[in-house]
Amino acid sequence: MMEILFALSNWIVIPFWLLMIFLPHWRWTQRIFSSFWPVVPVSLLYAGLVLPNLPALLPLLGSPNLADMAALLGTPEGATVAWAHFLAFDLFVGRWIFQDGVRVGLSAWLLSPLLFVVLMVGPLGFLLYWGVRLWVTRQTRSGMEA
Repeated sequence: MMEILFALSNWIVIPFWLLMIFLPHWRWTQRIFSSFWPVVPVSLLYAGLVLPNLPALLPLLGSPNLADMAALLGTPEGATVAWAHFLAFDLFVGRWIFQDGVRVGLSAWLLSPLLFVVLMVGPLGFLLYWGVRLWVTRQTRSGMEA
């Protein structure tokens, strides 16, 4: 059952990433990502996995230690919950980057690879986006002052 839920979590988010990366200027992509709805399905999957087990998880999460966390994540259930968590938050951050990048005028040629990095290695992609965004906005401001 965990294999199916793990695979399902991937299939839930992939269409949204494909829209942001390959069709960033399509009006339906803009419309879809103007709301939080893209993040809801994988978040509901996560909730469905976590809520029934919350009484057992709360002590671990309230006072985490490496051995217990490694034991939890070393199970199919723990890995599936963690994966759904990663996918939900990576998509949330990707959505924010997508909207912010469009708002500040980043080209799709620049934004799409950055979103792919977020999909693959979330926090590193966020840091890379933030650095590129700072550089691009500084260049734009410098060009306006000249």
